[in-house]
Amino acid sequence: MMTDPIADFLIRIKNGYMAHKKQVIVPYSRIKDALAKLLVKEGYLGEVKIRSQKGIKELALDLMYENKIPKLTEVVRMSKSGRKMYVKKDKIPKVLGGLGILILSTPQGLMTDKQARKKQVGGEIICKIW
Repeated sequence: MMTDPIADFLIRIKNGYMAHKKQVIVPYSRIKDALAKLLVKEGYLGEVKIRSQKGIKELALDLMYENKIPKLTEVVRMSKSGRKMYVKKDKIPKVLGGLGILILSTPQGLMTDKQARKKQVGGEIICKIW
């Protein structure tokens, strides 16, 4: 039984990059779809397609490489089901001095640390990616 579907989603992407796959298939949910679209916008994933296999929705995520080097090298899940991590708008940390991104779940939806600072909102820290 899976207790943290977002962690599973992130690890499937990371494992796909480590295995040099072209595409990863993950079960569909609205938050995974929003997270995948945010990763596309930030340049960590290629294209996101929603497909249906025998009536079950899935996300097909295209992985991106630059000179055979994965665009995403590390992902750290911050908030877990047993310990949620929240941050105020003026305390949002930077990842690797601004080289990575922090994904936050805010009242205005999922956004990166840069977007949250610009919009002056805090929220739950989902993960760090670089």
